[in-house]
Amino acid sequence: MKLPIVENSGSNSESGSCQPSRCGSGTAATPLPADIQERVANHPCFSEQAHHYFARMHVAVAPACNIQCNYCNRKYDCSNESRPGVVSEVLTPAQAVKKVKAVAAEIPQMSVLGIAGPGDPLANPERTFETFRRLSEETPDIKLCVSTNGLNLPASVDELCKHNIDHVTVTINCLDPQIGARIYPWIFWDHQRLRGVEAARILIEQQQKGLEMLVERGILVKVNTVLIPGINDQHIPELSRVIREKGAFLHNVMPIISDPSHGTYFGLTGQREPTAAQLQEVQESCAGDMKMMRHCRQCRADAVGLLGEDRGEEFTLEKIEAMEIDYPAAMAKRAKVHEEILAGLSQEPDSTDTGITEGRVVQMAVATKGQGVINQHFGHATEFLVYEASPDGVRLIGHRPVPHPYCEGGNSCGEDADTILSAIIEQLSGCEVLLCSRVGFEPWTALEAAGIQPDGEHAMEPIEQAVMSVYQQLMARPPVTAPDTARQSA
Repeated sequence: MKLPIVENSGSNSESGSCQPSRCGSGTAATPLPADIQERVANHPCFSEQAHHYFARMHVAVAPACNIQCNYCNRKYDCSNESRPGVVSEVLTPAQAVKKVKAVAAEIPQMSVLGIAGPGDPLANPERTFETFRRLSEETPDIKLCVSTNGLNLPASVDELCKHNIDHVTVTINCLDPQIGARIYPWIFWDHQRLRGVEAARILIEQQQKGLEMLVERGILVKVNTVLIPGINDQHIPELSRVIREKGAFLHNVMPIISDPSHGTYFGLTGQREPTAAQLQEVQESCAGDMKMMRHCRQCRADAVGLLGEDRGEEFTLEKIEAMEIDYPAAMAKRAKVHEEILAGLSQEPDSTDTGITEGRVVQMAVATKGQGVINQHFGHATEFLVYEASPDGVRLIGHRPVPHPYCEGGNSCGEDADTILSAIIEQLSGCEVLLCSRVGFEPWTALEAAGIQPDGEHAMEPIEQAVMSVYQQLMARPPVTAPDTARQSA
């Protein structure tokens, strides 16, 4: 089944009320409860299925932060780093509302507006809630979300409910203040800057209290956890168990970004990032009956577009000032597009029906620009989604960003093509197959030599359907047997 491909100027949200209920949870193999599936069906950050088709945007109205994290360095005028805490422009609430309308008019797949920084939204309550108030009135069809470190969360829950914010993300990195003291140098609490274990204890208490209050109000809670090797990696499974018991329905364990060029404390002191295998190992240790998020891109605080892309440069303040926006017409168009997408999603085949009773697990990399299909040339990919196929079905296990696309465009590849190709192949470690729309002779040869089989035969096919088809072909092949050395010597 192929969903409609929406044209949106040359590039590849309805809110619930706060009602008492308790969130459910699910596993990678077990779908979420039907009521939660319905509430996240068009939310690209809360639904793995939706992230192929629906777009999101963040508005940067919250510059201040009330804690310092050793993995964070906020930047307010940066256009060349893709990570949380970075924006090109800080907006006023009025500018944010205008930008939301402009994006919603140009990108009909947009369903979600979030405030995620560049500081902490709840440390900037006036700017944050004024933005939400105006959006609730002027763009009622857009789902509203907030992402917070949780320090001010308990004091903000009532206000969140007033603005029909039905989805909240809380970053919780530990339950142990001793570990927290290694992650957070200070917090600003009760009009004073606190440090060390006591600061971490207060932050953790506020995070847990806020989580419980949100769940009691029926607000869906996703918990983000930054995996920091050697600091909280062994602690995360226990953290996942606790937040699951308290009602969080989705856990996103994501790798620390510690590139020294970003200027973070951890980056400058040599804190290592986890490998893809280490990240997956921690995620698997947390899974249990908790639904794990595998499609997070650790977006900028002003990100625009589908997950995995950023169209923010198309919607600078200067550019949106010149736009004429007919928002009622945009709402009508978006409603039709969303209806078509959701209708298509409801018809997707069951990826767990493999027809295979025995077989090994195979990882496959996929190049895609969105829409849930294999539609990207190998040389143009900035990231690859990684799927795992087994007799139990197909599941997304993560994504692998690449340092640089192999080709800059057209048929011309850069001077450092060999170096770039080697880096891409290293990122694809563990994958046996690469599915893309096209791939050139040179990378094809290098991929094969590295034990990764390129496959361009499934262009424009739905991803999970193509992955399962290739897996079935692999499992149907006779096993390779070792040569009979005794017979050869004879």
